[in-house]
Amino acid sequence: MKVLIADKFPEIYIQQLKDAGLEIIYNPKLGEKDLPEVAKDVDCLVVRSTIVNAETIEKSEKLNLIIRAGAGVNNIDIQAANKKGIAVSNCPGKNAIAVAELAIGLIISLDRRIPHNVLDFKQGKWNKGEYSNAQGIFGKTLAIIGYGNIGKEVAKRAKAFGMNIYAKDIIKIEDEGVKQFSEFEEVLPIADVISVHLPATPETKNLFNEKLFGLMKNGAIFINTSRADVVDEEALIKAVKEKNLRVGLDVFKGEPEEKTGAVSSKLQELDNVYVTHHIGASTEQAQNAVAEETVRIILSYIKDGTVINCVSRIGN
Repeated sequence: MKVLIADKFPEIYIQQLKDAGLEIIYNPKLGEKDLPEVAKDVDCLVVRSTIVNAETIEKSEKLNLIIRAGAGVNNIDIQAANKKGIAVSNCPGKNAIAVAELAIGLIISLDRRIPHNVLDFKQGKWNKGEYSNAQGIFGKTLAIIGYGNIGKEVAKRAKAFGMNIYAKDIIKIEDEGVKQFSEFEEVLPIADVISVHLPATPETKNLFNEKLFGLMKNGAIFINTSRADVVDEEALIKAVKEKNLRVGLDVFKGEPEEKTGAVSSKLQELDNVYVTHHIGASTEQAQNAVAEETVRIILSYIKDGTVINCVSRIGN
């Protein structure tokens, strides 16, 4: 069995696959345009953020399994995989703690303006008076939108900070200390912090639009470490300018697929917006957990054809 790993993957887990007798092609620098040719004769394809488009799937001659070494599968054309009978699997929950840690880090950074502090110091400026007026997050109201694995981990950490937690999800929430709400009009006007943890689906596309931003209080903190598609970026920019919204993003529209290079975004012009490099799941702990699950999926498939965490409709 030939496996192509098209994104960064820990060496120790690559070796485990080799020890199992698999032929491993490891090229973490591959991009969307490279995959159709490189993946043509492999049996299994493993990706993190690299896009697996319809062309890659249609041109494949032996591909039976695509694994997203992470949770969301919006970078894989599931419909094309279904059509060709290729199984698609993922690693849900394995990076939840890492993403939650980043979300909390962004909340604190925005409240205390940590990046601004550091930048001024690096530039030889001392602005203690400017930075001595943070509000603090103890007792503040946090609205968590999407209460899956990551949302739950955010709530655990927010409890430790003494925050007042509300959450919205399609299933019933029974966590102690977390109040479930159904309508945005109930909570967004009172929320000091809003943290989004939703998948990219037709239902969530541009969910956070001008109407929802309009419900938020002036100066609220808005965090998105999920998917760029859930936010109407123009409406977000307008809210930052008109309502002094403070924003922390790990994803944004037009994000480069390449690992290094130039980047350009309207968000760069906004002082109240902190953007990280889509690194929510990029801790050593999370990557090892995801890699371990990926190896488990592959070995299970080899053993008896079982596809763990299958998210596609094989044969449709």
